[in-house]
Amino acid sequence: MGWCEVNRVGYVFGMARNRRLEGMIADALAPAKAEFQATGKAVRVFKELTYRTLDSWSCERRVVAKAEHLEKGSNPRFIVTSLSAGEIDGRQLYEKVCCQRGEMENRIKECQLDLHADRTSAARDKPASTRNHKSLRRRPLTRRWWTCALVHTNGSASSL
Repeated sequence: MGWCEVNRVGYVFGMARNRRLEGMIADALAPAKAEFQATGKAVRVFKELTYRTLDSWSCERRVVAKAEHLEKGSNPRFIVTSLSAGEIDGRQLYEKVCCQRGEMENRIKECQLDLHADRTSAARDKPASTRNHKSLRRRPLTRRWWTCALVHTNGSASSL
């Protein structure tokens, strides 16, 4: 964070929760729980905080807290950012930036697992995209080759 601030690079990082942070949003967690108990539906309440760690941060920073209550119980989450509330409000920051990043990671994981795309990182989009397209084209050919190759063997009943 310090490097980003010195070099004027905006950032949004997830934070591990702790007792101090959870105490700072207790007033938001309680109504979220009450509303969940009344409606049976997940409830999200966002709260803006100014926070400084006890020893590792050099200054106070903006923290956005999501006080959420689900069927499984309380689910508080925290992000720290250099972006001001005037640039983007806490709910938008969490839902449009952080959640979208998580969705992107899920799509990358799907490619890696489902398409056997072991290398998805590249400095530019085209090489990664090309590798994934080649993987897609190769998969049916590989399946067909193994099916033909195994026809007269003990492995012919194997599934690919």
